[in-house]
Amino acid sequence: MNATFSFGSATGVGSLPGGDAREAAKTATGSFEDFPFLAELPARGPGADMIGRTAGLLVELYARVEPSGWRIGDHPGRDTRRARSWLGEDLDALEEFTQDHQGPLKVQAVGPWTLAAGLELKNGEAALSDPGAVRDLSASLMEGLRLHLAEVRRRVPGADLVLQLDEPSLTAVLRGRVRTASGYRTHRAVDRQLVEATLRDVVGVHAGGPVVVHSCAPDVPFALLRRAGAAAVSFDFSLLTERDDDAIGEAVEAGTRLFAGVVPGTDTALSDPAGSVMGVRTLWRRLGLRPGLLAETVTVTPACGLAGASPGYARQALAHCARAARSLADNPE
Repeated sequence: MNATFSFGSATGVGSLPGGDAREAAKTATGSFEDFPFLAELPARGPGADMIGRTAGLLVELYARVEPSGWRIGDHPGRDTRRARSWLGEDLDALEEFTQDHQGPLKVQAVGPWTLAAGLELKNGEAALSDPGAVRDLSASLMEGLRLHLAEVRRRVPGADLVLQLDEPSLTAVLRGRVRTASGYRTHRAVDRQLVEATLRDVVGVHAGGPVVVHSCAPDVPFALLRRAGAAAVSFDFSLLTERDDDAIGEAVEAGTRLFAGVVPGTDTALSDPAGSVMGVRTLWRRLGLRPGLLAETVTVTPACGLAGASPGYARQALAHCARAARSLADNPE
């Protein structure tokens, strides 16, 4: 990754409410002129959801919707076509609203471990249960991501692409907490070195630019993600505990950027922008980090996706992120 890469000071996580691709692209680009993102609209239904959207990117692997969730199949069916069609709509809208964009632009996809936990094999168990299936899935994902990034580059040639891998199930995979199909047992924990190596391979797909790994679950494995090559880690700031201090301090000192999710993802009354980043300033003081590093290190985001918010609140939350980031830059103390 280019060491001089310039991230924006605020951006969204990915999902927005509603089903209008043009309206979502207008919101995602208008709220963050210096760091827009490709909006996701899961309310449209299967294929627009997180797992289905990424399943539509896979190469030579296909998935269909079953009552229990997404299941790997033998050929592309209606569900795959729908996922690809919606992604195409979203890219058309993004292209329309980023005609003259120069600078960072973020696109999101599900990472290999959350995908393995969320996609079923033909026997109904998660792909996570079969190491060979995980390898095949990761290889297919890597090829799909290469093609997807190339397509976004073609459509928005002035963009410096940032790839976000969504890994909300990563901690559950590491700790053996992903439930089996029966619900009575859990799949055994996956070896940390294998988790790290697989992530490193997928991160390597975007060798020309930075990769951010996002998880709005507790106990984000900051050190593992850093070793796997993530340039940034995106997380729900409210879930941090003082147990995370050392890992965060080490990450910052190693040059890892923090995407701090400080604005609630569902409708609520918002504090003033400076109040939203007060916890970030407090963390900085606790870690003994230089205040001037704040604006260089932190990108302000919502705590998680905004799919569960009202459209009005979603727009308000994104604008609030931008104002909170300005507050952090103007007054790091």
